[in-house]
Amino acid sequence: MSQPKLYEVAPTPLKRSLFCPDAFISPLEIEEAVTRALAEDLGRAGDVTSIATVPENTQARAVMAAREAGTIAGLPVVEAVFRRLSPDIEIIAHAGDGMAVPAKTRLLTVSGNARAVLAAERVALNFAGHLSGIATATAELVGKVAHTKTRVTETRKTIPGLRALQKYAVRCGGGFNHRFGLDDAILIKDNHVAVAGGIRPVLERARAAAGHLVKIEIEVDTLEQLREVLEVGLADVVLVDNFDIVMLKKAVDMVAGRLVIEASGGITLENAAAIAATGVDYISSGALTHSVRNLDVGLDIDI
Repeated sequence: MSQPKLYEVAPTPLKRSLFCPDAFISPLEIEEAVTRALAEDLGRAGDVTSIATVPENTQARAVMAAREAGTIAGLPVVEAVFRRLSPDIEIIAHAGDGMAVPAKTRLLTVSGNARAVLAAERVALNFAGHLSGIATATAELVGKVAHTKTRVTETRKTIPGLRALQKYAVRCGGGFNHRFGLDDAILIKDNHVAVAGGIRPVLERARAAAGHLVKIEIEVDTLEQLREVLEVGLADVVLVDNFDIVMLKKAVDMVAGRLVIEASGGITLENAAAIAATGVDYISSGALTHSVRNLDVGLDIDI
């Protein structure tokens, strides 16, 4: 069976970093994720299929390509997967994270020990497809609000163990990051308000405990709650949850620039532009990380 014809983003390999220029991902996060994924796939006996069918010193060259158009993320993770199994493997980059590419775009050429290439294939593709899917979905949403001041961000609704990588992919797609965990910002949700006894006491306690570099955000479900937040005056950001367009416009008018406004709940490609047009500062979407479709990325032996 013949392989699909591939073409490169550039006529010669790019001498550039694989990383998105507008984002950072710790090499420690990459190493940990790659270690977990390879341990899960290789198990105790390794790739028994390749060991049984491919002579030990066989060499192979493979091409990783985007089979559909999208925004790329995860290539540094892919590189780490291959190098973990074969440190001297040769990897030529034809694209980098954050690039929007058409279908059939060559991303990487990988040359080296055939067993290592085959054993790394699925883990590498899992990372590339998933993270590029996030970057692609983010880029689509960012495009819908590009004519406004509104920024797109994700949430903490991430796959356990992959949060840093997923949030990096959001940045590759042109989005911005929400808090990374419970420890880097105060976000008061409806259950915190209920346990603390109301908006005023919960905000007063939060402000008394917060360091001078810690922001305080509070979620509201109604305009009456928003009015109380403004009266108390101790928050930095307000999250308006599941407001319709009319309520959002009223909320923006009420806040009048005194707080950063984040709109969340039910954000879609169809309604994002209308939500942004109300004047909110951020729209946050958990779907960017918990429900995204993989970008179709493949790896084919190039003989």
